[in-house]
Amino acid sequence: MMKRLIPTFNRILVQRVVQPAKTESGILLPEKSTKLNSGKVIAVGPGSRDKDGKLIPVSVKEGDTVLLPEYGGTQVKLGENEYHLFRDEDVLGTLHED
Repeated sequence: MMKRLIPTFNRILVQRVVQPAKTESGILLPEKSTKLNSGKVIAVGPGSRDKDGKLIPVSVKEGDTVLLPEYGGTQVKLGENEYHLFRDEDVLGTLHED
């Protein structure tokens, strides 16, 4: 049976992106240059509510690549895959390719 986790409130489910240790041509990269805390958004919650009860939607969507804080989040393991739950306000930004 396949499990699927749907975040609640303003939480997002992220799978961390593992940066390659070498380029496609085989050049080994220094360890410091490969460390970027980024992840792919797998699922998002509906958002939180303000004091008047209006829904404040989450600022990212499924499929976005986001920059994550070095520490924090809640680790979740579903089957063989490892994910992290973060609050929407913990995300540092979204990454876009030019």
